[in-house]
Amino acid sequence: MDEVDWSGLFHASGPAGDTPRRLAALLGDDAETLVDGYSHLWSETLRREGKAWPATAPTALLVADLLDDPLLGSDDPSLPDAMLAYLYEVGVAADLGDSAAEIRARVEDRAPALRAWTVEYLSADAEGRARRWHDGTGLGELVLDQAALACFDLVPTLLQRTLPYLGSERVRRRTCAAAAVGALARHPSADAQRSELLVRLTSMAPAADYPYDLATTLIAIGHLGGDTRPWLTDPHAGVRACAALAPGLAGDDTAQQVLAELERSPQAFSESFGDMAPPPQLRGKSFRDLPTRPRAS
Repeated sequence: MDEVDWSGLFHASGPAGDTPRRLAALLGDDAETLVDGYSHLWSETLRREGKAWPATAPTALLVADLLDDPLLGSDDPSLPDAMLAYLYEVGVAADLGDSAAEIRARVEDRAPALRAWTVEYLSADAEGRARRWHDGTGLGELVLDQAALACFDLVPTLLQRTLPYLGSERVRRRTCAAAAVGALARHPSADAQRSELLVRLTSMAPAADYPYDLATTLIAIGHLGGDTRPWLTDPHAGVRACAALAPGLAGDDTAQQVLAELERSPQAFSESFGDMAPPPQLRGKSFRDLPTRPRAS
C-alpha cells in the first residue's frame, strides 16, 4: 500500500487516499468496517460501465495481495471468491484488444497535460470535479483511457497471481478463478499460455458439481476461444445459454437456437440458477443486454 501515491489517484467519489485504509478493513473482524470496505471496493474503484478509474490498477494489485493473506475470509470464506470476481472485472476493463498501442501513444504524447488535469481535478470540490469532465479539452476521457492502460499493463501480474486458485480445494473459488483467468488470459502476453489454460479449464467443466459453476467455466472457455459446443444440448437452460454465448460459435445453428430461446424467456435463464445470481461474467447486465447471437472475436 505504501508504495503507491494514492493521493495522486481518484475513484468514483474523488481522491483515492481513503482506499488503502478501507480495503485493509477486509482483513479485520469488525463487521461495520468490513462491509464499508467491501462496498467501497465494488462501488467506488470500478466504473459502472465495466471500465477503470485511475485508482483501479493499484487497487487490483492490492486485491491480489489481500487474496493471498490468510486473514482474508477467516470468518467469511466467500470473501476470497469476491476478490477473484473483482480481478475478473479488472480483466474486462483491461481488455483493450488492438487499441492498446494507439492509447499508449496518445497518453505519452499528452502526459504533461494529463498530469496537470489530474492535479486540478483532485484539488477541486465535488462541483468543480463534475465540471472538469465537460471542460472541452477531452483530457478527462484520456485520463480514463490511461487508467485502462494501467490495468492492461498489470494483467500479466494479476494472471500469475490468479492461476494458483484454479487448484483450490473450494469449488466456488475454482469457479471464480476460472472467470478471472478467462478475462485476464485474453491479454497478448498470455498468447503462449492460452492453449494450456484452455485444456485446464475444459478439464474443469465436467467436474463441476453445480450448473452455476459449469456455466461460469463455460463462459471463461468461450472468452479464450475454446469450444463449448458439447454443452449446447445440456439439460440445464442456464448451462446451454452460457455455452452458446461463446464467440467461437458465431454462425452455429444450434447456438443461435439456444440464444433465441434465451431471448424469448430471459426469466427462465435467471430462474435456472435457483437462489444463485447469474455467473459473475453476466452480473450487472440486464438480460436484454445479452447477445441474441454469438459475436465474432
